Amino acid sequence: MRKFIFPAIAYIHYWLKKEDLYSQQSSHIHAIYSGLLQYLKSQPDGDSEIEQVRNKLLSDTRIIEVNDLGAGSKKVSDPKRQVGKITRHSTSSAKYGVLYQYFCALTPATYVLELGTCMGIGTRYLAKVTQGNLWTIEGAAEIQRIAKESTLPGNVEFITGDIHSLLPDLLADLPQLDFALIDANHTLEGTLFAFQQCLKKIHPKSILAIGDIHWSEEMEKAWDQIKHSPSVALTMDFYECGIVFFEYSGPKSHLTLAV
Repeated sequence: MRKFIFPAIAYIHYWLKKEDLYSQQSSHIHAIYSGLLQYLKSQPDGDSEIEQVRNKLLSDTRIIEVNDLGAGSKKVSDPKRQVGKITRHSTSSAKYGVLYQYFCALTPATYVLELGTCMGIGTRYLAKVTQGNLWTIEGAAEIQRIAKESTLPGNVEFITGDIHSLLPDLLADLPQLDFALIDANHTLEGTLFAFQQCLKKIHPKSILAIGDIHWSEEMEKAWDQIKHSPSVALTMDFYECGIVFFEYSGPKSHLTLAV
């Protein structure tokens, strides 16, 4: 029961702290935040092509075997799961697909990484603004097989396996990392491992997104440690995710913002 109560309490805390556009004194933050709100307004229902893929998956009754390498699912614990239920409970909403797309587009978006392919919905949102290549890692082979069934851009490379063993070698081959979405393991250790690995390739214009930062006590602890990393200059908490910047002219800041 606690695993369901914790996010509700976390949301109350978030709601009490959240700020709006007019409370932002920094012109830099105001520009980023107002740009995000306008971008979301331009796609209130998400990308129609991508959402058609989501709707098809939501109605998919096939049962697949899921090998969880992280914290697992709160809603479906059985390793044999229906594709539609995985899509409903484990993929980001259209709003957050657009949000991740916006922040990815603020970077050079030449070297983009997604940790946690799931059904490939977020992958498709990121691929549309990726100027170079997008690498996406998923631990469950059957989930990634489903994600690859619908047409995807040619700049997406799917990798299947354990992030702990795959990520260091992948990053070693990249000259830099422009944008990364860390939305896979959902444990303290796993999230911090991915973050620390990504730090090896970031540059001042890089942006990292951390999914489900209030999903559990462990994830909140991970988010708190990430916020206080010496490399981090600015963070934005949107409840369902946190956005991390490494360059900001003002003092180190942590914002709680509504979308």
